[in-house]
Amino acid sequence: MDTTTPAPATSTGPLKVAAILGSNREGRFGPVIADWFLDRAAGHPGIDIELIDVARPGSASALLARADAFVVVTPEYNHSFPAPLKHLIDAHFTEWQAKPVAFVSYGGVSGGLRAVEHLRLVFSELHAVPVRDTVSFHHAGALFDDRGRPKDPAPCDAAAKTMLDQLVWWGRSLREARERHPYGG
Repeated sequence: MDTTTPAPATSTGPLKVAAILGSNREGRFGPVIADWFLDRAAGHPGIDIELIDVARPGSASALLARADAFVVVTPEYNHSFPAPLKHLIDAHFTEWQAKPVAFVSYGGVSGGLRAVEHLRLVFSELHAVPVRDTVSFHHAGALFDDRGRPKDPAPCDAAAKTMLDQLVWWGRSLREARERHPYGG
């Protein structure tokens, strides 16, 4: 007879990540950035990633609810992030709680970093955990070739790896914490 106490059940499967493309403008550059990022994430061990595009309304709620972590791909509009992204964020609450959020931004001279700073405040208010390191593309249109590939991939690939490593660490840690002690913030 086995008298050992079984270890608490923990989810050891891949981290479920929802990548959110936050722009819906006509002629947007966001899909180029999102495709590049999804390629990087697909090659990262332990990640199962799905895309939510604010320009294509659908079942975002279900994807957000089952996600362990998030990556927001955002441009910077008028020193902040796009309204459709804010609408998506505000339409949900518990889906964000006790889960990490990482950022990939793009834009002109600031590379979307002002949008990221605003998003950090919003997600903190929703009890999410913003990841420190980001990926940002300054003057994004000039950094990619006509096939959507970075002209100099080494720096952005390195930044993506660092960010994804942090996201996976936080995602696994917080998933385990939520399983052991459901979050009631």
